[in-house]
Amino acid sequence: MFVVDQVGLPRLGNTGLEAAMSEEERAIQEAAQRLAKEVLQPIAEKLDKMSCEEAIAPDSPMWTALQTVRESGLMDLEMIAEMDNEQKSRIIPIVFEELATGDAGLTLINMVMGFPEFTAKATGNAELIERFSGKRGCWLATLPDRGCDLVDFDATELADGKKQNRPNLSARIDGDEIVINGQSSSWVSGAPIAECALAYLSCDYGDGLWAEDGGHNLVAVLIPFDVEGVSKGKPLDKVGQRSLPQGEVFFDEVRLPRQYVVAEGDAARASFFGALTFANMEMAITFTGVARSAYEHALAYVHDRVQGGVPIIEHQSVKLQLFGLWQKVEACRALAKRVFDYNYSENGPHLLGSMTSKTFVTKNCFDVTSEALQLFGGNGLTREYPMEKLLRDARASLIEDGENYILSLKAATLLSDEYKNRMGM
Repeated sequence: MFVVDQVGLPRLGNTGLEAAMSEEERAIQEAAQRLAKEVLQPIAEKLDKMSCEEAIAPDSPMWTALQTVRESGLMDLEMIAEMDNEQKSRIIPIVFEELATGDAGLTLINMVMGFPEFTAKATGNAELIERFSGKRGCWLATLPDRGCDLVDFDATELADGKKQNRPNLSARIDGDEIVINGQSSSWVSGAPIAECALAYLSCDYGDGLWAEDGGHNLVAVLIPFDVEGVSKGKPLDKVGQRSLPQGEVFFDEVRLPRQYVVAEGDAARASFFGALTFANMEMAITFTGVARSAYEHALAYVHDRVQGGVPIIEHQSVKLQLFGLWQKVEACRALAKRVFDYNYSENGPHLLGSMTSKTFVTKNCFDVTSEALQLFGGNGLTREYPMEKLLRDARASLIEDGENYILSLKAATLLSDEYKNRMGM
């Protein structure tokens, strides 16, 4: 039973209904907020209006954003790796949410660039660590004709007797080398500026590309881009997240020492699902930040915009709409953080939790940005205000890192399988 001695204003933190934070967490949050507001948001607005080629040119402000984030230490993968699980579950969401209020694309590119270096260090192989340390990387798994089949690497959604599509990009083991041929999709985040990749490829170990279940035999391999046979296509010209450069990579008989392979077979599948689990979880908290940004812009606007002789917040319909936005942002944050807690607990990590948060948050983020734009009226459609950009950025999130319907189907299968296992069916 609570004893309430007076009814006053709610005590809300910078991120809404936030429980007590430590001094360290509050300092990290404030630093990330400043970086988002002072650096990421203004640079992202410039990048949004540039061509995709201009955005990655040597004189692009994108490089300033990347360098500033790196120098801030807020996304230092080595530092994160040294944290205990409780620290990770609390600090990572703080950083990603705050940076994403400035811009989702610049937040995502800073995350994905570190995948190869982090993986190399995890191997403990001195040569790989030296080869990939300090290199801008990308995460390469998507193919033109395979699409979201990558989410079904364990082939649970295949029709009986069927095989997954032939991959556009594959590898084969040739003695003490791995040989790579083909092309990635155009949607490899960071590819236009990447110097290397962590790639998940179909692989022929000597008995073909397909496993008995109809899925692909897999390999996880670190690929430097300064070797013979690697080339790139043009960066994508996209509707949203224009600050996140994406593009295709081509491989023509690229030969690498087999030690560049970091996982094979079932281990490669597990490695991929581990990467996707983190990526989906990170997507959820990132687009919580985007939804919050839309809400905060709307909150300020409805107090400034006058109609009928009063600020429009005084109109009941506007109050109700604003509260609806608040509810959805709080629900997004609550689920995103709950999944972080679960994945860093003794029961996690598990892809189900991350898929749940990614699909829920991105759908609600799109709803929030759309409804927030509505409160701006015609002004929301103009580039004078940030709403139309936030809407475009949010729309892209429903497709990236696994299209939402495909992720949901996979998650539903996992739920069913868990029940059958628990009931002995």
